[in-house]
Amino acid sequence: MKTAFIIIDMQKTYLDGIVDKKKIGTASWYINYSADLMRKKDHLVIHVQDIEGMNDSNANEYDIIEGIKIAESDLKVKKTYSNSFWNTELEGILKTNGIEFVILCGFSAENCVLFTYNGAAERGFKCVILQNGILSANDDAVMNIYRDRNVISYPVIEFMTGSE
Repeated sequence: MKTAFIIIDMQKTYLDGIVDKKKIGTASWYINYSADLMRKKDHLVIHVQDIEGMNDSNANEYDIIEGIKIAESDLKVKKTYSNSFWNTELEGILKTNGIEFVILCGFSAENCVLFTYNGAAERGFKCVILQNGILSANDDAVMNIYRDRNVISYPVIEFMTGSE
């Protein structure tokens, strides 16, 4: 099954001083490890960047954090809404590449990750959230997402990609 790994809003402006650095480090490890598994089997890895409020004077604050690896083969999608599908090329990219299944991770669990999850499901994609790969300023929000949505762990991604 053609799969895309979508990393949402892992950006300085949304994380620095908002989420505990240890939590960011842990989530980044899970995200990077899983993204590497996907890349090795030629699955799409897509970085979504929210650019709402970005201008020439603050553009560097909207960069993806240093803890997230970006490979040359990775794609980038810019958005201005919480749902990464709304008024972006994301759906077209997924359909053009024959993607049926998406794995989501990133920030913020209760906003952009959740809204993108719902947007994917509304468009007919099967979707899951990477366990230990989502962040929020509110710990309860992460637990609620795990309780209420489909979750995948990295050992399952290892199995799916034949990397175990």
